Amino acid sequence: MTPLPHPAEPGLTGISVIVPVYKGEAFLEELHRRVRTSLASIPGEHELLLVEDRGGDGSWAAIQRLAGEDPLVRGIQFSRNFGQHAGITAGLDLARGSWVVVMDCDLQDRPEEIPRLHAKALEGFDVVVARRGRRKDSWMKRTTSRLFYSSFSYLSGLRMDPQVGNFRIISRKVVEALGQMRERTRFFVSLVEWMGFPTASVDVEHAARAGGQSTYSFRKLMQLALEVVIAYSDKPLWLAIRFGFTISLLSMLGGGVIIYRALRYGSPVMGWSSLVVSLYFLGGIIISILGVIGVYLGKTFEETKRRPHYIIANRVN
Repeated sequence: MTPLPHPAEPGLTGISVIVPVYKGEAFLEELHRRVRTSLASIPGEHELLLVEDRGGDGSWAAIQRLAGEDPLVRGIQFSRNFGQHAGITAGLDLARGSWVVVMDCDLQDRPEEIPRLHAKALEGFDVVVARRGRRKDSWMKRTTSRLFYSSFSYLSGLRMDPQVGNFRIISRKVVEALGQMRERTRFFVSLVEWMGFPTASVDVEHAARAGGQSTYSFRKLMQLALEVVIAYSDKPLWLAIRFGFTISLLSMLGGGVIIYRALRYGSPVMGWSSLVVSLYFLGGIIISILGVIGVYLGKTFEETKRRPHYIIANRVN
């Protein structure tokens, strides 16, 4: 079995701020300035971890420039695009702070809220989430996000708040626990929720996106929802079974109607009724069985590959 990576030893007394970066060149200088200012009010040594996910723009060059000017900045660049949650995983693996903040790079998560999250965590909570009030997103983004979280909550059994995203602060204890969870499908929010550490929330102001458009389209959100639900719950399997048996039940009811009509009005084609009823009945059973086998086989296949969640091509600081 491939050994699990060890979480980074806490080498800093302060906060590690993890920011996955994808097409974030336009935001990085302001993000760095505002994070620097926010962390200045908190005692201890801090760091800003920027994880560039091969967005194809000038983000890595900007990270290198910032790291050259400020030793607080550490940067890594993936060999290819591995996704936002792989970026969060890489940051957690490398973070050295006694507390870790995870936030997005588009400045909708306001760095000025970090001291408030930290102060709440010091009251005795291992996880403090930033609960967004009035979201400054488009109507379409809010609708798709709400649909995503409601579908995920129903199918996974985990209670997910659509007003809560990745933005939160977690303790070193939570970081180390996350380091032990190496499954292929990564969804940071649900992993933290599943562990059940003492959690609090802080109402924060949600800022408008500083520029550009979100890369999470409706299709990507639904694809992510499907992958995460399959990884965290067996409810879709039971739904597949119920669907198959519903089809079978409906076919039997339809068969009864066909038999009634044949007895009353006659049947123009001999054997047609029994053939159609049998076809739909067996089809429903087959769909159920294939759904169960297919999903479990796919999950097993992905897990047995044991490939790394990410590959680092370049580092700075």
